[in-house]
Amino acid sequence: MQPRNMSMRGVVDLAAVKAAGDAAQKAEQARAERARQTAAGGVPPVPLSVVLDVTEETFEAEVVQRSAEAPVVVDFWAEWCGPCKQLSPILERLAEEYEGRFVLAKIDVDANQMLAGQFGIQSIPSVMAVVAGQLVPLFQGAVNEAQARQYLDQLILVAEQRFGIVGGAVGEGRPEEAGAAAEAPEDPTLSAAHEALDRGDLGGAIQAYRNVLADRPSDEEAKLGLAQAELLQRVQDKDPQAVRAAAAGDPKDVQAQLDAADLDLVGGHVEDAFGRLVDTVGRTAGDDRDRARLRLLDLFEVIGAEDPRVAKARSALARVLF
Repeated sequence: MQPRNMSMRGVVDLAAVKAAGDAAQKAEQARAERARQTAAGGVPPVPLSVVLDVTEETFEAEVVQRSAEAPVVVDFWAEWCGPCKQLSPILERLAEEYEGRFVLAKIDVDANQMLAGQFGIQSIPSVMAVVAGQLVPLFQGAVNEAQARQYLDQLILVAEQRFGIVGGAVGEGRPEEAGAAAEAPEDPTLSAAHEALDRGDLGGAIQAYRNVLADRPSDEEAKLGLAQAELLQRVQDKDPQAVRAAAAGDPKDVQAQLDAADLDLVGGHVEDAFGRLVDTVGRTAGDDRDRARLRLLDLFEVIGAEDPRVAKARSALARVLF
């Protein structure tokens, strides 16, 4: 569930703000400085809010920049939406309880239609996250508190393990953890692959990840990066309207369904992408069925085997196959 750079048509161009690595480095320096001032007897830092009402004007500062210090969960909602009124209080309560391990950004889709359009929001509530400037799809529709905790715990783990982003007590630095991260530099070959992906050099990123996997076939981070880079390369020149029209016009057109599933995933509609491909597997045979099945497995790699939506889709795939 942790794409590094899902900035394609229909999704906010997060990569255009600043390099995520630079933002993360500045955030670490700021946290360390706040901690140093506090330890030296200075004025304690002003606590930062963990629940924000975000607009198109404040999105960059309150979501993209804040995402270098802690995962930012983005809740798209509207006043007239009944399920939103069920979900939003749960997310707000958990944001306070988690004390800065994630920040909740609430976006009213009626007041911020451009943002909703850029994210490809088609139904609400719809929840995504931004980590180190990168878009991470979470879930659509209302979920209960236990399910929300599961998604949030997974997001926090991903933010730390994949991006080195560790939130903490609101307004407090965590210099000992920042120091530990600095003492464990990333593998230079893998770092080069990540940098190629972040700057949009998809061909270079794909080759770099393949080089890593040639030496370390079991490297999970390289597998994830390769799956993401290949997905972005597949969709970069696609016309979303034309692809969706082709897929809707002919459900038996396997290539159209594959292309539409890719766009679904890039737009954060994970379950739609999985469901489309499961249905395609179910209605096809032979080589066409195998193409759809393999593409679904590729998308599982992008999202991550631990994601509950992957487990659900695997079960659905098994039902149509056997």
